[in-house]
Amino acid sequence: MELKGQIVDIENKRIFPGIVTVKDGRIISIIEKRHWEKQYIMPGFIDAHIHIESSMLVPSEFARLAALHGTVATISDPHEIANVLGIKGVHYMVENGKDVPFKFHFGAPSCVPATSFETAGAVIDSDGIKELLSSKDIYYLAEMMNYPGVIHDDPEVLKKIKWAKHYKKPVDGHAPAVTGDALKKYVAAGITTDHECFTSREAQEKLALGMKILIREGSAAKNFEALVFLLSKHYPNMMFCSDDKHPDDLAVGHINDLCARAVAKGIDVFKVLQAACVNPVVHYGLKVGQLKANDPADFIVVEDLVDFNVLQTYINGQLVAENGQSFIDRVVFKKPNNFKAKPKTPADFEISGTGGNIRVIEALEGQLITKELHLKPLVKDGKIVPDTQNDILKLVVVNRYDKAAKPAVAFIRNFGLKKGAIASSVAHDCHNIVAVGVSDEEICSAVNLIIEHQGGVCAVDKKVQKILPLPIAGIISDLDGWETGKKYQEVDALAKSFGCRLHAPFMTLSFMALLVIPDLKLSDQGLFSGNAFRFVDLEVGD
Repeated sequence: MELKGQIVDIENKRIFPGIVTVKDGRIISIIEKRHWEKQYIMPGFIDAHIHIESSMLVPSEFARLAALHGTVATISDPHEIANVLGIKGVHYMVENGKDVPFKFHFGAPSCVPATSFETAGAVIDSDGIKELLSSKDIYYLAEMMNYPGVIHDDPEVLKKIKWAKHYKKPVDGHAPAVTGDALKKYVAAGITTDHECFTSREAQEKLALGMKILIREGSAAKNFEALVFLLSKHYPNMMFCSDDKHPDDLAVGHINDLCARAVAKGIDVFKVLQAACVNPVVHYGLKVGQLKANDPADFIVVEDLVDFNVLQTYINGQLVAENGQSFIDRVVFKKPNNFKAKPKTPADFEISGTGGNIRVIEALEGQLITKELHLKPLVKDGKIVPDTQNDILKLVVVNRYDKAAKPAVAFIRNFGLKKGAIASSVAHDCHNIVAVGVSDEEICSAVNLIIEHQGGVCAVDKKVQKILPLPIAGIISDLDGWETGKKYQEVDALAKSFGCRLHAPFMTLSFMALLVIPDLKLSDQGLFSGNAFRFVDLEVGD
């Protein structure tokens, strides 16, 4: 096969007309030759940190969508499914990914569960990490979210890092707002990346200590605007990632969109493309082609280097996508799950109060972090109830691995619901059921709809209900990517019709149980302060 176009040579920062010759999945030659083709041939995009499960798709379905946007490979942390199914879940993702021509690179989930303050469906200890890292299918130790464990020399945490060093595999980081001496100790432990920077200042401190910084732009967490201008100086040590991307967003664009946005801000295109295409290959030692002779034929054809409209995507010389059409076939896959919760009653979600100030979680648009507010609640008949007038809604987390566990209850601001409730069994990282609503009755209806389907995302009120079932581990759809995205959009639209003003209500909701992101969160065991790293009472007290 021969392909003509303007060759984008990122390493040497030049563009020249040429012919790429491919045989048996590899590039045989790239010859500079004058011609008039205006299309550009360049290395494919790589998402440097993503949880495939957050797309609500199995890897094979994720690939069908991602390839449309020129993505040829991912660095994928399967800790979502690992928290439900353990090591078997990791193997499930790896094997499904092998069924399609796409280059997934899975890591060993380092924090299953992320903390001891929540209930997961499985545990992966240091022996399990050793087992995973010994496999050629596992490329790195995935994000070390237990940063307090690293900083305070937790023996089990340090064993996991030790095994990564033994197998000469990188260790990914997760250290939101960690600075100063604590950060120095975290980095000195051998942790090489961070995708949790919310400010340029935080990123620069980490870069100065030798960390690789990932610019994250997902469906909920959006740090592109805060970090993108660092590319001008620090591009050799930066990458792009999604972290978590819902199916409707993935259908529209991926890393190609971030490149277009960066170039539009005046950042040199070669610096942008080094972060998007080259740096992940170098850092993780990937066998992903870089548009060089003898490389695997992994490359894309784009209309220009401004909008990065992808015309064709090739992986190992195979045309996998062209002009918005995916040529990756659907594959047959199993549907493992772990769901034991039984239906609840509205009384299960009642909580007593004296009328004194309570701790309220403040959700923030485009961020995973939250704030802790102290507000006066609405109390009726000795019970604290949602206050829609002041946007203080009830938030609950229901343990899905225990039939009889009592729900945890707290309160939250900024979801803006005026009626109804929304619920999801996608609740990072343990994936219990999380719900927010304006009444115990509607919250209960939403939770029970999730239980009935053994997983899903739903929106309900007294008249209507919609659900996207997620029968695989309670977090992944069995539909194709486009149908999953369509059904998700329907549920999302219903949630917004209830008054929710967040861009991605379900993605934001899913992070309200993630204790390793400060400050105030809710696990199935209770209200938790990420700053103090301990449980706290709902009522503030004196």
